[in-house]
Amino acid sequence: MTDIGHLWYPYTQMKHMKAPFHVTGADGVYMHTDRGDLIDSTSSWWCMIYGYRNEEICRAMAEQAMKLPHVMMANVVHDGARDFSDRLAEILPGTLNHVFFSDSGSVSVEIALKMGYQYFVNQKKPRKKILSLKNAYHGDTFMAMSVGDDEDFHGAFPKNPDVTHIPVTIEALEDAFRKEGEQYCSMIVEPLLQGAGGMKMYDASFLKRARELCDEYGVILIYDEVATGFGRTGHRFAADLVCPDIICLGKALTGGHIGHAATVANDRVYSGFWSDSRSDAFMHGPTFMANPIAMAAGLKSLEIFEREHTLEKIKNIERIVKRELEGFHPEGVKETRAMGSAFAIEAENPADLAGFQDFAAENGVFARPFLDVQYGMLPSIITEEQIKQVIDVMKAWWTDRRNRG
Repeated sequence: MTDIGHLWYPYTQMKHMKAPFHVTGADGVYMHTDRGDLIDSTSSWWCMIYGYRNEEICRAMAEQAMKLPHVMMANVVHDGARDFSDRLAEILPGTLNHVFFSDSGSVSVEIALKMGYQYFVNQKKPRKKILSLKNAYHGDTFMAMSVGDDEDFHGAFPKNPDVTHIPVTIEALEDAFRKEGEQYCSMIVEPLLQGAGGMKMYDASFLKRARELCDEYGVILIYDEVATGFGRTGHRFAADLVCPDIICLGKALTGGHIGHAATVANDRVYSGFWSDSRSDAFMHGPTFMANPIAMAAGLKSLEIFEREHTLEKIKNIERIVKRELEGFHPEGVKETRAMGSAFAIEAENPADLAGFQDFAAENGVFARPFLDVQYGMLPSIITEEQIKQVIDVMKAWWTDRRNRG
């Protein structure tokens, strides 16, 4: 039995858990572990967009910690909260300019769904149903689970009968609205890239049609850009292509250096809560919302994103990855795909990925395959040589299969 101490690990059957990687430090793209220095091809669950231990972000957090490490947001404000919300409002499209902070991506989704539901309650025209996508993942809290569609994560819990899941096709989208459009309060999507559902990628034409139908039926369109925001799809936000009514941000919001999230609503949604009645107020308030240290990290992260031309770096990553994966279709591989800083090698049989994590570590790469995919979600600072190393290790898993016996 593995000695795991008193820790309870995520997404793991503890009875059969293997010894975890012991990380003693990290720098840039590397994690320093008991198995050597490994390129982290996952960006630590997709949040470390500039790699580990960015000195500017760490310094900003340390300086803020010595001034004001935390203060609640109830009838209190501080400069960081105002400055960061102002900056987000400046860079987000449309009238996405009403920023509600929270402490994790799942909670930001919960908040968005609550906003979408209460908006119609406040109008005295309540709607209960929510439209979502198949293969969706929006977090692990209860309402976020209900709009997800992944048995591997949430199979132990009951389905919400008021949530409809459709495939990512315009035909299915139009059919759903034709049948129940006036009953939906919200539609929620991971735009362009469905992460935990298997790194599935789709075209912006689906978002455009969703926007049209949401407008026609008065439905609030929610983008969960917790994983896709800040360049992951090759766009600063997918919202820059087609604008939603609410956007959820997290992970890279602080450059990945501290947990925080934001739910940002447009004028239409915000106006639905502007009232003389206290019952119309949005009654939600995470203890650590707008934490000053997180605000300092977020402000510095936005500065770096623009100054370092991060989008151009991500587009270069996509170019290199597509070049390296071109024509790679060995036996056992169903498909390869890439978008922005994300890519996937999809296996025909998920069982064929058993043992890959250890193989990757033996070759200098930390990887965490899931479902039926090997994948990368790469930091913007990664070099071409390092990208090639990551992809070469993934390719070798397939081409060296016979030699491994």
